Amino acid sequence: MILGIGTDLANIERIAGTLERFGDRFRNRVFTDLEQAKAERRKDVAGTYAKRWAAKEACSKALGTGLAMGIAWKDMSVRNLRTGQPVMELTGWAKERLEAMTPEGHEATVHVTLTDDHPWAQAFVVIEALPIGQSTHSAQGLSAQFPPIVKDGDGGAG
Repeated sequence: MILGIGTDLANIERIAGTLERFGDRFRNRVFTDLEQAKAERRKDVAGTYAKRWAAKEACSKALGTGLAMGIAWKDMSVRNLRTGQPVMELTGWAKERLEAMTPEGHEATVHVTLTDDHPWAQAFVVIEALPIGQSTHSAQGLSAQFPPIVKDGDGGAG
């Protein structure tokens, strides 16, 4: 079952201007160390940050809270699997909210997709809950390769 859907569109030039104006103050307030490392090694630094900004906004909407109910920016982060697939990781209040909205006997998976076409970066987040043992990844036989929510790491594009 679908528990939440969120989307966001971010202007890459606006993010570039914010990075230029506020620098590390902005980076450190909004993005995890892993997200910063990923963005800073990419050719399109601002575009990479903009996609992650959009993902955080979309995730907060899918959680049904926006950013008003205590979710910190860093409670939601994006990393990439070795395949390049983006993965949304939740910690802190965002993780608590996900657990609270997940029906008993179910496990939640946060799906995220990112795209950009200058000057726009876009993200969609869908939160899905399936009975324990029947997650999307388990059903595909990929549970070890693509865990629903993971801790840390990096890889691929996005």
